[in-house]
Amino acid sequence: MSQTTTNTDAAASLAKNKLLMDCYRHMQSDDLALPTIPDVSFKIRRAINDENSSITSIARVVQIDPSITARLIQISNSPLYAGRKKIESCPEALTRLGLKAAQDIITAVSMKSVFNAKSPLIRQKMAELWAHSSYIASISAVFAHKIPGFDPDRAMLAGLIHDIGIVPILTYADNHPDIIANPKDLVQTVRQLRADIGVQIIRRWDFPEDFEDVVTHAENWFRNDDNPSSYSDIVMISQLHSFIGKVDIKKIPKIDALPAYKKLAVHLDANDSINILDTAKDEIEHIRQLLS
Repeated sequence: MSQTTTNTDAAASLAKNKLLMDCYRHMQSDDLALPTIPDVSFKIRRAINDENSSITSIARVVQIDPSITARLIQISNSPLYAGRKKIESCPEALTRLGLKAAQDIITAVSMKSVFNAKSPLIRQKMAELWAHSSYIASISAVFAHKIPGFDPDRAMLAGLIHDIGIVPILTYADNHPDIIANPKDLVQTVRQLRADIGVQIIRRWDFPEDFEDVVTHAENWFRNDDNPSSYSDIVMISQLHSFIGKVDIKKIPKIDALPAYKKLAVHLDANDSINILDTAKDEIEHIRQLLS
């Protein structure tokens, strides 16, 4: 088959995918409906970044949401952060975690509200996406705890947002159920637009610039550069670990062959890397429960 014929077939395939065409058009014109950062997270981030705020005044803002307060206290007592004294109050939790860490943690635990839909089909897709993202977030946090120079809380948030670009696609499909002619349309749309839409969200939410790198390169398995190891490397390796036992091993690259793994492996022993799911399964499960 000639290259011309192949290109013509690809163009025809794209033309048939109205979901892809619509999402692409709205993305290009910057009017695709993007999720907003949860209100409680926005208020708390604003309080934390106010130079006139104190631990006490920030705690008052956090305590407006009892569930967020409870999660913050739970996390401060988790294996990742636990000290000799049990934390029982919001100000104590903020002091132990630090304000920057608390900001990332609060954003992470409040994000579940973004993964929502009306129709049963898309609601199920959102639930599956949240389950996947929170699992990656959990593994990423544990990895970061074992690697010098990385913050577990920031790694957790990075893992949680690595697929955030899928949310607007699912939301559009939820609001226009008639345009999906074939289940493969959704798969194709996600594959082609996930990263670009994700970057738009990261910028809209004013997240750290390196989170754009996480969204863009979370599945760029053989990316090879001279840059130091990064959160995108941690998220990538966490994703591959999450596939173990769930995906045909022949369909995924070998973890220890990836450039990202080689950079991180300098800081890990064998038990902390290849066998992370076994050696830290209790920690991972604990974080997953906190996020869910």
